Amino acid sequence: MSKIIMKTPLVEMDGDEMTRVLWKMIKEQLIEPYVDLKTEYYDLGLVHRNETDDQVTVDSAEATKKYGVAVKCATITPNAQRVEEYKLKEMWKSPNGTIRAILDGTVFRKPIIVKGITPFIPTWTKPITIARHAYGDIYKNTELKVPEGAKAELVVTDRDGNETRALIHDFKNSAGIVQGVHNLDNSIASFARSCFNFALDAKQSLWFAAKDTISKTYDHRFKDIFAEIFEAEYKEKFAEAGIEYFYTLIDDAVARVIKSEGGFIWACKNYDGDVMSDMLATAYGSLGLMTSVLVSPDGNYEYEAAHGTVTRHYYKWLKGEKTSTNPIATIFAWSGALRKRGELDNIPELMRYADNLEKASIQTIEDGIMTGDMAALSKLENKKSVYSEEFLAAIAERLDRLMR
Repeated sequence: MSKIIMKTPLVEMDGDEMTRVLWKMIKEQLIEPYVDLKTEYYDLGLVHRNETDDQVTVDSAEATKKYGVAVKCATITPNAQRVEEYKLKEMWKSPNGTIRAILDGTVFRKPIIVKGITPFIPTWTKPITIARHAYGDIYKNTELKVPEGAKAELVVTDRDGNETRALIHDFKNSAGIVQGVHNLDNSIASFARSCFNFALDAKQSLWFAAKDTISKTYDHRFKDIFAEIFEAEYKEKFAEAGIEYFYTLIDDAVARVIKSEGGFIWACKNYDGDVMSDMLATAYGSLGLMTSVLVSPDGNYEYEAAHGTVTRHYYKWLKGEKTSTNPIATIFAWSGALRKRGELDNIPELMRYADNLEKASIQTIEDGIMTGDMAALSKLENKKSVYSEEFLAAIAERLDRLMR
């Protein structure tokens, strides 16, 4: 069987720990036998990020702007313990955060539905995609402790030096805390366009939820920008596609989501999306069964696994022990990136290969062969928990049949 020829490289961002180990296995066993893989490689492992003063992360994001499609392995965001463990020069920022800021992207996370792993919400028969704004709010906050007797004010100084002041709170009777958050009209507009474009591609309705009844300026700005862009640029396109956009309060959205059958896109502000994406992942099954793609408003795509680097399994692997680590989200990051590359470069056989890779993965699970985390969730009667190597071999066997 001749290999599928790629025209344009993917940007390949390698990662850390157990997911790095699986990354190599997936390429060797599931991709390279069928695809003449072309990538521009960036090592985002923590050791190399430290060696380059994190410049490699910036370079990988800039390469994504050049080539349009990237695939990323899970990476470590270091804390104090990791600084000591890896002897880091400093506590480097989250690579995902750096890449999101450079691409000005929105993160879309969607559960992978497989037979036997039933959502905890029985009405959810279709996947719900979370669209998370990836800029600002508490992730770019400034916060202080406030002593008793102090007064906190919000001060905005315009370019001419004129000040606008608003009292936050007079702490005359108790010490406390204060926090300042911000967002940008440009970033909110990019978020809105990414969501509208994604909804049109998926042919699914879009919900957006915030709390403008309480946050009459901050959250209301999100609501207004979404509404303005929809009316001016997307209303007719949505009508032609037979889908809808609507805004509702975040608490109402949660109630609607729980009672829904799924099958729509739910756009959330940064913190809401952070929380709700993990809630949805757990309710559908696991973060190991969740796709994640960062989409920029100018058409760049970065596919990644939604979960972490599986540190506990990595330490076992270093001792020579086998692990039953779930590779599905990482496989789907590769399939998503290769499908998008095939779509953009008009290579239908590459798109078919990506479809077959996903089919083979799901078929393996539904045949009862799966890693330990999925076996604990699956309701299939004849299920078998296997090590990662055996699981990948079973996928490879089914993929070979589909490709022939």
